Amino acid sequence: MKNKHKFIAAASVASIGVSAFSVSAASAFTDVPPHYEEAVQFLTENDITAGYSADKFGTSMSITRVDAAIQLAKALGFTEDDTYKDAGFTDVPERGQWAVNALAEVGVTAGKAKGKFGAFEPITRGEASYWLANAYGLEVDETVTETPFTDVNERFGPYVNALVESGLSLGKTDTTFGAADRLLRGEWALFLHRGSQLPEEFLLSLIHTNDTHAHIENVARKATVVEALREENPSSLLVDAGDVFSGTLYFNQFKGQADLDFMNMLGYDAMTFGNHEFDLGTGPLADFIENAKFPFVSANVNASADANLSSLMNETVTDEPMDGRVYNGIIKEVDGEKVGIFGLTTAETQTISSPGDDVVFENYIQEAKKAVASFEAEGVDKVVALSHIGFRDGGGDNDVTLAKEVEGIDVIVGGHTHDKLSEPYIDETGAEPTVIVQANEYNKFVGTLDVIFDEEGAITEYAGELIEVDQKNEDGTYVFEENEEVKNRLAAAYTPEIEKVKAQVVGSAAAALDGQRANVRTKETNLGNLITDAMLAKAKTIDSDTVIALQNGGGIRASIDAGDITMEEVLTVMPFGNALAIMDLTGAEIKAALEHSVSLAPEQNGAFLQAAGLKFTYDSSKAAGSRVTSVEVNEGGTFVPLDEAKTYAVATNTFTAKGGDNYSMFKTAYDEGRVSEPGNVDWETFTDYLKANPSVNTAVEGRITDTNTAQ
Repeated sequence: MKNKHKFIAAASVASIGVSAFSVSAASAFTDVPPHYEEAVQFLTENDITAGYSADKFGTSMSITRVDAAIQLAKALGFTEDDTYKDAGFTDVPERGQWAVNALAEVGVTAGKAKGKFGAFEPITRGEASYWLANAYGLEVDETVTETPFTDVNERFGPYVNALVESGLSLGKTDTTFGAADRLLRGEWALFLHRGSQLPEEFLLSLIHTNDTHAHIENVARKATVVEALREENPSSLLVDAGDVFSGTLYFNQFKGQADLDFMNMLGYDAMTFGNHEFDLGTGPLADFIENAKFPFVSANVNASADANLSSLMNETVTDEPMDGRVYNGIIKEVDGEKVGIFGLTTAETQTISSPGDDVVFENYIQEAKKAVASFEAEGVDKVVALSHIGFRDGGGDNDVTLAKEVEGIDVIVGGHTHDKLSEPYIDETGAEPTVIVQANEYNKFVGTLDVIFDEEGAITEYAGELIEVDQKNEDGTYVFEENEEVKNRLAAAYTPEIEKVKAQVVGSAAAALDGQRANVRTKETNLGNLITDAMLAKAKTIDSDTVIALQNGGGIRASIDAGDITMEEVLTVMPFGNALAIMDLTGAEIKAALEHSVSLAPEQNGAFLQAAGLKFTYDSSKAAGSRVTSVEVNEGGTFVPLDEAKTYAVATNTFTAKGGDNYSMFKTAYDEGRVSEPGNVDWETFTDYLKANPSVNTAVEGRITDTNTAQ
């Protein structure tokens, strides 16, 4: 990961204790002046060096690059027992290979030239400034090359400045640094001792997931990713930002218990609730919580009156959380530091899921402020929010607003909007920055975030990335092998049941349903009508004002034969698991979207929209952008002309709502907070509609007409 090893090196400084030294041990050497005694004592007591000989420390002698590397590596906490990547230098003696490899691996030094480290050359004070600035994670401004010294060139200027500003080093005189001078062993001892006394920084590593939605088909590879990250940093916390429930047949069949089995195996540290955790009411959620081998955090979900959840809820912040219980927040101790974790769930849950009347979703800003205050009262100044309110969701609450409105949150691990934040998002509104991350959806990625805190509890550095679980090598094999224990558990306990479910009949069709690629991307089809009818029906149960549904033709992947419709056929038609979104669009934006839909007609176009709740005509002989000739909207059972000045509630999937297929007008609405994401998965919406209407007899009925080809 970018900068990750630098962070680890900087954090490792604390691994060597600094004690109140007596001067007697250093006095065993006959060549140690008083101003070097404490530094020499530090090096000898911590086994960084035993001196040049039994009675000589070599204070005024120059130090070679390999000896400097050995001492620095030991001072940073690296050990000879560890295996580091071979740096490829051919001139390093065996005694120093481990140290040089370790420093090269974390970016402290790149050697003198290709394949050469210059092991037996004396290190200069300028070279030492580069090593020290990198080793101790000093703030280096590479654009500032001028220094107070006349003998420092542009190459070393930024690093010398960093040393001076941190107090690690001063010049030889007021005007000279001695950049080209050989570094003396006594000077090196001073530098390493001062480095050990720099303000202590704390590295927090988070492994995070969200919106996995029962996609456990690749959980064995996910386990390998998590295992590798934990091996790299055993103190990492593994957290989830909600919506484990709903999305695949694994949930339909096992009601979250299959997912939980693997979460327990992977050793999650905490989770917050997503809106879909309430899809089946609070009974299955209570079972999920009780069987968890980790605690839950939720500061704004008040279920004290709910019969199923009340006994599991604890309206408090605690440093002794119990597995299978819910807390406003928990305090975890990581490498001797206290980290506060609390959770938030979108208030939309009340209308987009089924929590019941006895579960209350309290104001997320107010409850977040209370949580932060509770942590501060316990002396905790490092705070992580597990948030299922959406990155920039238009439903009334979101992470960006949370970061701006609530001071004291250092990290927000988000969910709900399925955003793929390849790089962390930084909000600097408050006195201290807030880092926001989100790992997309469906176990496609495992997110990892490293943040460094200063002594005041503020983040000074960060690095984050998303690791693709199913990434492949050039030969088509997976980069991450499956964990055998997890793989066998999935195959034995869960997959056989899913195969049976796929064969189940969920409806029947009087005629074949046309999902042929060439048709759904160029014209109205009966399957396109059925899918959008189902989408519109579901959206109306969430927002009764929804009047239109739009489905991109590229999201329809197969036809369905006449007769019985099996679950496997439905999953073949809609393999992506796209989720529902409801947009507030003006009539002008809707017309612009329809223009984009037919811009390539009669050529195939994945952006071509199938529709419900409206009908429109266009002329493919006209110039793109000026083809739509009429649009009518079904309002109360009557089609009336589209009003370009009016605002309409329009259902689609989150792919197009976020600008997929180049729907820029949808993306504008999304960026402006005019899109709500209840998250219902397309195939599940479709099967619910089939169950409510078991004998389908849908047809092409003139919703989309090209007047050029109709003539």
